[in-house]
Amino acid sequence: MKLFEFLVSPAECARRRGPEDRIVTSSRVRLARNLKDLPFPVWAKKPDRLRAMERIRPAVESLPVMKDAYSESIDRLSSLEKQILVERHLISREQAAKGPGSGLVLSRDETISVMINEEDHLRMQALLPGLQLKETWRIMDQFDTRLEEKLPFAFDRKLGYLTACPTNLGTGIRVSAMLHLPGLVLNENMGQIIQSVNKLGLAVRGLYGEGTEAFGNIFQISNQRTLGEDENRIVQRLEKVIGQVIEHEENARATLLERKPKVVLNHIGRAYGILSNAHSISSKETMNLLSLLRLGMDLGLFPGIERVLVDELFLLTQPGHLQLQSTDNLSAEDRDLRRADMLRERLAGVKRPLDRPREGGPA
Repeated sequence: MKLFEFLVSPAECARRRGPEDRIVTSSRVRLARNLKDLPFPVWAKKPDRLRAMERIRPAVESLPVMKDAYSESIDRLSSLEKQILVERHLISREQAAKGPGSGLVLSRDETISVMINEEDHLRMQALLPGLQLKETWRIMDQFDTRLEEKLPFAFDRKLGYLTACPTNLGTGIRVSAMLHLPGLVLNENMGQIIQSVNKLGLAVRGLYGEGTEAFGNIFQISNQRTLGEDENRIVQRLEKVIGQVIEHEENARATLLERKPKVVLNHIGRAYGILSNAHSISSKETMNLLSLLRLGMDLGLFPGIERVLVDELFLLTQPGHLQLQSTDNLSAEDRDLRRADMLRERLAGVKRPLDRPREGGPA
């Protein structure tokens, strides 16, 4: 099956719901694992990578949860297919750059994604909407246990699971949540939050992880330490911190409405005006303005309009998804024009925001 026939539509992606999803867009647990009798991918020659692929891929495909999964070698995917997978957070940017010997196995519901021969032999992730870190870890834990019955993982009694990067040594786990935090950004509190989170041994990154910007006021918070602490404690600690960040974001929104209502309304009104009238607009500007539109919907300024519209546009206006809708090879300038056309069309039925939040508070 071709990738684009397998993946669900952007509209279906946008309709996925979970706890606290006004602020937490997704929860992810990723595990790094390596085979004990083959060189790690970063040092492996092509024949070794191919041997690892030949052992790992059928083992992953054989698990019941991966029935009807999508499975393919990375070098057999087009540049557009890889870009779409990156934009949906189903593979990393690093995996997209890999050649022969690297692969992907993706579950039918797109909850579990297994990258083969990225930085490690296996980068396995579970992804769920909203704040569901415990459930995401349960899914990944069961998957890892079943797979370890089929593959010999590199493990040391003292150091735990052996990984290519020392920061993953031990449990090999990365637990993360994506959060939409426009209130903290507008209230100029985000710097304090980042400092506080870093002091707790956690990391704050941008939309696509390490080294990326927080487009659309979306931040990723994850653990940094994997050695000397068991998985359940890491999950519980991160969930507690995420709960506190949610509370800070809610308070920041309330404070802005109380002390600077015109500032908030001005940001949201300008965002609506540009998005619904622009004839050329970049991906970065679009995401930042859609973030403000989403905030306006959360605050009840667009009655009758569901947030799913903005969540879908977040995905549809990204470069790969724009190219997918066109039969022509789009340049960056072409994409800016097509993106603006789409936004004007999709927002044509959205009336301008109210002059004050709807009675009864945020939606």
